[in-house]
Amino acid sequence: MAKTVVEVKKNPNENNASVLRRFSRRIQESGIIHRVKGNRYNVRKESRLKIKKSALKRMDRRKEIEVLRKLGKIGTKIGQR
Repeated sequence: MAKTVVEVKKNPNENNASVLRRFSRRIQESGIIHRVKGNRYNVRKESRLKIKKSALKRMDRRKEIEVLRKLGKIGTKIGQR
């Protein structure tokens, strides 16, 4: 993300409230807040390696459940004895 510099200098006859108001307006015009709020909930895609690992874990768990089901240690549905 490109850095944006917003600088506001206080004029000699200006009070702090108006400087703050001018700064807020410059920030709003620059679009910094809009950009940050847009990126707030951005979720990266999972890597291919992570997807493959989770698929392998699911396959191993299914095989384990099937073995337990054949041995009669669990019922037809998970959690039944």
